This record gives sequence, C-alpha cells and structure tokens, in this order.
Amino acid sequence: MTGTVDVLLIGGGIMSATLGTFLQQLQPDWKIAVYERLGGVAEESSNAWNNAGTGHAALCELNYMPAGPDGSVDAAKAVTINEQFQQSRQFWTSLIERGVLDGPKTFINATPHMTFVQGEKDVAYLKRRYEALRVQPLFAGIEYSEDSRVINQWAPLLMQKRRKGEPFAATRVPSGTDVDFGALTHQLIDTLRENGADVVTNREVKNLKRMKDGTWRVDFRNVVGGTPGQINARFVFIGAGGWAIKLLQKSGIPEIKGYGVFPIGGQWLKTSDPKIVAQHKAKVYSQASVGAPPMSVPHLDTRVVDGETSLLFGPFATFSPKFLKTGKWWDIITQVRPSNLGSMLKVGATNLDLVKYLVSELIKTHAKKVDSLRQFMPTATAEDWELLDAGQRAQVMKGGKLQFGTEVVSSADGSIAGLLGASPGASTAVSIMLGLLKDCFPDRIAAWEPALADLIPSYGATLNADPAAAAASTARTAEALQINL
Repeated sequence: MTGTVDVLLIGGGIMSATLGTFLQQLQPDWKIAVYERLGGVAEESSNAWNNAGTGHAALCELNYMPAGPDGSVDAAKAVTINEQFQQSRQFWTSLIERGVLDGPKTFINATPHMTFVQGEKDVAYLKRRYEALRVQPLFAGIEYSEDSRVINQWAPLLMQKRRKGEPFAATRVPSGTDVDFGALTHQLIDTLRENGADVVTNREVKNLKRMKDGTWRVDFRNVVGGTPGQINARFVFIGAGGWAIKLLQKSGIPEIKGYGVFPIGGQWLKTSDPKIVAQHKAKVYSQASVGAPPMSVPHLDTRVVDGETSLLFGPFATFSPKFLKTGKWWDIITQVRPSNLGSMLKVGATNLDLVKYLVSELIKTHAKKVDSLRQFMPTATAEDWELLDAGQRAQVMKGGKLQFGTEVVSSADGSIAGLLGASPGASTAVSIMLGLLKDCFPDRIAAWEPALADLIPSYGATLNADPAAAAASTARTAEALQINL
C-alpha cells in the first residue's frame, strides 16, 4: 500500500492486533495498515513460547502485592490488575460472539492459579495476602491451605517427597487461565485483513517524519529484496516490542526524551512427558530471588499451545544487548541520547542486586536449573526437561529508575504513540489500548463510548466496587470463554 492511511500499526503483536481490532470495530471506514518486520505476525513477545501465557489477574503473582516495611499488604494494585484482565475477558467474549475470534479453546484454557511459598516468613506473608484478597469481590473463591493433603490435591508435583516439618502454604483460584497470545494475535490479525486492513510482513520501518499537513511520512524497507518505500499515516502506533523506543526516538517527539530500556532475556525448562504433565494442572508462582526483576518470579506452569499440553518452569534470566530476539547486537548502545544517558548510568549504579542476579543466572548449568525446579517439584530429574529460549523484554528506564510494567508514550497532539515495557502487557492489552484511545483520540472518544460499552459492559465502571456486577461479569465471561471449572 502507498499513499495515505488513517492508521499505521508498526509491529504484528498482540498490542497492534488489539488496537487495530478496536479501531476496526469503532471506525470501520478507516484505512488500516499493519507492518511487521519478520516473516509472520506474533513471532516475538506474543509468540506462545516467548511468554508464560499467564492470564495476569494478580491471582497468583506476588510482585503485584509486596509486603511493606512493616509487613503489611495492600490489595490496591492487585485489584487494578484484575480489573484490567476482566476487561480483556469481556472484550474477547464480545469478539467470540461477533465471530471475530474462533472457539475459546483455540486461545484460552482454564488453568487454576496458585501461589506456593516455603519458610515461616513467607507463609505468614501469604496468609496476610490471602486475608486481604478474600474480601475483594474480584477475588471471590480464593482458597488458602497449609495442609499438605489439600495442597497435594491441588498440585501433586509440589508435595511428592517433600521434607516433613518444612513450613509451606499455598493459595489457589480455580478460575485462572492459560492464554496462547500467539494464537489470539493471529486470529485478530486475520480478521483485520479479512475486513480490509493491509497486513504486510517482511517490511521494516526505518524512519518517521512529521509532515506539514499533520500526517507522518514513514520510510520502510522491504526485507525481501531490499526495496525502499514510503507511506503517509494520520495516526501511527508503534507496538514493536523493544524496538519501539528506537522508532519513537527517530520520530523526534519530545515526549520520548529521558527514556531508555534495559533488555532482559529468559529461558524455560519444558517437559511434554504425559506422565508428568498429567499430574499438574495449574500455574504456580512463588517469591522472586533477591535482586530478581518481577518478570523472573519462578513459576511451574501448565501450557497449552496448538492443542498440546506441556509444563514450563522458569524463567531463568539471560542477557543480550538485543531489544528483540531477532534484534541487533548494538541495540543497547544506539538508544543512548544526551537526554537519557544520566538516567541510564544511575540505573546501573543503583541496581547492583540486579547485576548480581543476572550474573548468577548466566552461570547456571542445566543441572543447577533443575535444582531450582526441585524447590517446586522435588522429584524432578534432568533428563525429563529440555531448555527453551524465551522472549526478550525491554524494561523501562526513566528518571534514574528501572521500572516494571508497561507505559504508553504519545505525542502531545496524539498523532503517534508507542508502548514500552513488559509484564503484565499482553494480559492487559485491552485496558492499555482503551487508555490510548482516550489520550490519542479525545475528539472521538465520546462518540465511541456506546460501542465501547457494548464491547466491554463494565467500561467506565469499577467491578470490584460492585459485588453483584463483579459476579455477573465473571460468570458471563467464564461461560463464554469456557473457563469455569
């Protein structure tokens, strides 16, 4: 496609797919183009094997609810994350009803979410966390136990050959989910294409320039053949994972000044042995190691990809200067600008625990990684588990701090926006894109709100503040997505 489009989505991942779907539902007359640098969509962070597939709802992830200096816990952030995932569930439900998505089993599966901790200190913390969450309407049904017999029923692999007298505890939420964001992205992109969007792979965006007429001139290169080209767009979204910062910097918008990103990779231990897989149906999270980033919280997960069930354990952190698995070795250097250098140096000086953690992870042998697995699964043997490379994540650096989570950076006039950061990203893509619609299309959002409320019934409301609404929403989406147990 040449000429001018209304919307250009750079990157073929879950973020671009979600935003494109919103805009196609809200403004079907707009011309939309999707440019992906690789030969297919959902090949980087959205690929099923490059992420944990957790439907992040703060049901099991302890980093969304850390203990304060006095040991107290606050449920506010956990509730917010859960609210955001409820919007995803509602959106997907509406898309299934409209025929945009295939049957739910093609991308989402019921998988209980659990937390398992050991030692008196962590057991006491988990009990306080449970007490704070069980009174929240969105966490109705959360269970807690310190009884080995109960935990054995929930997840037998956790308890086999565990030492007697060792303090441990677990929580469980049966309504948790495993999500194949790769399959979900493919389905959304396929529908975009079927409804007239121009989806082009093997096309790498090289530069962006603001034109006098208010559009963006986007220079690209066709990877196959190397031919260059240009297109103009009235609105540009950069959902290119770690490369988003590079393209935002090239756009020249002042809002990107001061930002940097720090790449962290990962690996998984995986088994598809039917005898082992049959004994574990849950995503079980625990406490992170000292200095570990939240994305490295250890967990033993059921994964369903292309109809095959397997177990993953990890992630084990790795380091590469690339911003993407298919990035360039000098990515971490070429992002440096006078406006972000000081902040990046401060991050390096104040995160020595993270550096120490990364070094310790890099020198771990396969045997040592299996030893880590045995803290969850005492009966694990090295020959049953293979090592897989996970995706690259680019954590946000701003103001001298290393931030965890996602952040949308947009121009003052709303004509261009990009997404930086990582977890819980994919799970909360719907909420993130709703925020982007408000920020970048302020003159249209009021007219779109009836359609948004039709797509997401809780739009503009807070489910957790209304127990009846929370229960009704959960029941509706559980039935539609076939995730009620």
